[in-house]
Amino acid sequence: MTSVPGDPAEPDLDEQVAIYQREFPEVDPQVETIVSALSRLNRRMNVAYSRQLTALGITNAEWEVLKALVLVGRPYRLGPGDLAKRLGLTPAAMTHRVDRMVADGLVTRARDETNRVRVNIELTAEGRDKWLEAMRMAAGFEADVVQDLSPEERGTLAGMLTRMLVRIEAAQPDADGRLNDLG
Repeated sequence: MTSVPGDPAEPDLDEQVAIYQREFPEVDPQVETIVSALSRLNRRMNVAYSRQLTALGITNAEWEVLKALVLVGRPYRLGPGDLAKRLGLTPAAMTHRVDRMVADGLVTRARDETNRVRVNIELTAEGRDKWLEAMRMAAGFEADVVQDLSPEERGTLAGMLTRMLVRIEAAQPDADGRLNDLG
């Protein structure tokens, strides 16, 4: 795609990097191509995932809660404070989110049997079914994303991206995808 002045469409990557080089000659074109491609891919993946979640009748915020509960393993249970911390939310925001999810039958609130003062948020069978269906839908889309890569290329790319992520996460251990330090 060639960009036209006034056209809201994005220029292709080569054009974008050429513009960056024109405006900022010190830019490394390889790095900029990689970063811009990852950014665009991430944006398009997020749009696709949002459409899939909408089709399932859940929000991205609800998906994050379902995912957090699945990630802790059976019995898929966390205290609301722990859940809020994992998601980078205030307790009030977590309460509001959980209220909606309880009403929708995705999670339950129950007293901790070992500490009756403590409440746990637990994934319901319906919540786990929604998570599984979202995963099935995402798996189909993700297979399409990498369809042009051979198994060896997939392994190489996975290894390279993981190395990059591990280094960045080590350099920014408090960031965990949230902008807490900017608020």
